[in-house]
Amino acid sequence: MPILHAILLGLVQGLTEFLPVSSSGHLELVPWLFGWEHFGGDGRLEDAFEVALHVGTLVGAVFYLRADVVRYLRAALAWIRSGAGTVPVGDARTACLLAVTAVPTGILGVLVAFMIEDLGDRMWLVATCLIVFGLVLWAADRRGATAGEATSRGMADLSFGNAIVLGVAQGLAFQPGVSRSGVTLSVARSLRLERTEAARLVFLMSLPVIAGAGLLSAVDVTVPAGWWPPFLAGMAAAAVSGWFAVHGLLRLLARIGLGGFAAYRVVVGLGVLALLATGVR
Repeated sequence: MPILHAILLGLVQGLTEFLPVSSSGHLELVPWLFGWEHFGGDGRLEDAFEVALHVGTLVGAVFYLRADVVRYLRAALAWIRSGAGTVPVGDARTACLLAVTAVPTGILGVLVAFMIEDLGDRMWLVATCLIVFGLVLWAADRRGATAGEATSRGMADLSFGNAIVLGVAQGLAFQPGVSRSGVTLSVARSLRLERTEAARLVFLMSLPVIAGAGLLSAVDVTVPAGWWPPFLAGMAAAAVSGWFAVHGLLRLLARIGLGGFAAYRVVVGLGVLALLATGVR
């Protein structure tokens, strides 16, 4: 794999992992669009490269969110030390809510990994998911805006039932084109979370999931000789672009809604379907 291709895929992964546009969908679309065949049908090598990109993305996101990560970890540890039998409040409660979201996501992720067969190269399905769930994202954000940002809720206002619903939504977003962050943002906005609060929640929810998926996949990962340069280049690009994605989305949502991302998804999905229909790709 050329280093330039590895860097481009790393940038794509890092940017789209946290933006509600589907990172897995883009990682399939970009090589398909340019006709890249880097792995020669070696699924294990392709999976290893994707694990490397996810590790890079995780590093970038954790670095950006390190203050929040440390804050909630400290609160959770203090609550545990004081006797976990007490009802958690404040940051400890938020930390528990985040932990609860990871449970259904993890269970569903394991079930999907072992029970769902690879759908193969079905770009029409990726494109359809981009369109359909883009419209869902737009509708959920519009509903949240109609309810009024002044009356919106924060992370601390969620119930543990809400946390389970968010975790289930995150766990079901396994099909490329759906977008884990897109689905959870849609649910969060439907629960009347303020936009930036919803985005920060989605970012924090994703960290243990990305880490867990990476650890689970790393068991079978073997990097062949000669592949370390593109792997490392891709990881570095994913880390940098992941940091910028988190930073940029939080800044954007403070001023605008999610409609632009929804429109992007629909345009890309329709473009892919057009290329398929005309036989260009």
